[in-house]
Amino acid sequence: MDIQSVKQRFGIIGNTPMLNRALEIAVQVAPTDISVLVTGESGTGKEIIPQIIHQLSSRKHGPYIAVNCGAIPEGTIDSELFGHEKGSFTGAAGSRKGYFEVADGGTIFLDEVAELPLQTQVRLLRVLETGEFIRVGSSQVIKTNVRVVAATNENMQIAIKKGKFREDLFYRLSTVPIQLPPLKDRKEDIHLLFRKFASDFAEKYRMPAIKLDPDAIEALTNYNWPGNVRQLKNITEHISIVEQNRLLDAHTLLSYLPPVQSNLPQVVNSETKNDFSEREILYKVLFDMKNDLNDLKALVMDMIKNGGNVDLTDEKADLINRIYSDSPSASKLLPAGKPEPSPYIHPKTHVYTDAPQENIEEHVEVEESLSLEDREKELISKALEKHKGKRKYAAQELGISERTLYRKIKEYNLK
Repeated sequence: MDIQSVKQRFGIIGNTPMLNRALEIAVQVAPTDISVLVTGESGTGKEIIPQIIHQLSSRKHGPYIAVNCGAIPEGTIDSELFGHEKGSFTGAAGSRKGYFEVADGGTIFLDEVAELPLQTQVRLLRVLETGEFIRVGSSQVIKTNVRVVAATNENMQIAIKKGKFREDLFYRLSTVPIQLPPLKDRKEDIHLLFRKFASDFAEKYRMPAIKLDPDAIEALTNYNWPGNVRQLKNITEHISIVEQNRLLDAHTLLSYLPPVQSNLPQVVNSETKNDFSEREILYKVLFDMKNDLNDLKALVMDMIKNGGNVDLTDEKADLINRIYSDSPSASKLLPAGKPEPSPYIHPKTHVYTDAPQENIEEHVEVEESLSLEDREKELISKALEKHKGKRKYAAQELGISERTLYRKIKEYNLK
């Protein structure tokens, strides 16, 4: 059967080369009994591949069972897949056949296979290698003739490295791997899919089909679609039901598309955080300060080794200003680009001097407390002093709630 016939039979829309290649592999592997692993992001339509493989195989008249491994509780998944005997566990009032026994002579589709517990993975590996399994609570070996097609949206190599998935089972399942492309890599198919979904929903709800103007088509095509085909279908249904105007412009369309989440850190409302989260933020600030001090030590040692005549680069000047800009006892860089001595550097150490190099001491003593409590008190005191005792702004500066700041002030007896 050619690819176009497969698309018409199973209602597949699109002409992207990556999609066509996935369908070609499915058609070629269907007549065999080889295990297949379908991979791709969530919402790409992985469930259609095992249906194609089953319907085009010699098992098409046998059972076809689709199992979502992630939806079955860990405590009962062995019973669901392999069956159990009466009394094998609490609530087992009678014997029960599992999916591998029911699907004998047919195909079983294991969706989200990466969610299987390790113990179940061992049982599944035995079925794939020998065609044998044992019911829960039984000692009798049962034979089965089942074709297994699995699917996952996880990176299996990462899952293997984390010890979440058995490497031998992965290679046994992925005898033939099939990769489905995400919708963002099928830009020429996006509008075709939208038109198909709009037509289907127009017929379903007995209303005119939604259409897009050229600008809206461009906006639809350029959207990232993190939820892939599933997201496109849901949004098309949403628009078909809600929108009164059946011709959409780009502005109207974009109002239905959620903003794509960025990987950058998000600003969190400090009022909603608990004390544990606030303490984590304070610890991070303290550790960042310690790193700055370590950089400053290295800078001082560099100056000493070079006779105190080291030129300050923008990066080094920024480091000194960043450390001392909020300190009431320290000033900005001097006009000549030389900072005043640090309160953290021992008074005997002269960083900038006109004296001969032999008079410069080679030892730097840095006095810093390693107590997180002392650092926390110092940060709170500086923030209050900087904002002239206004707790609201001091709390915002520290990234904690005003209530937590008030508690800390009482705890440390700060004024």
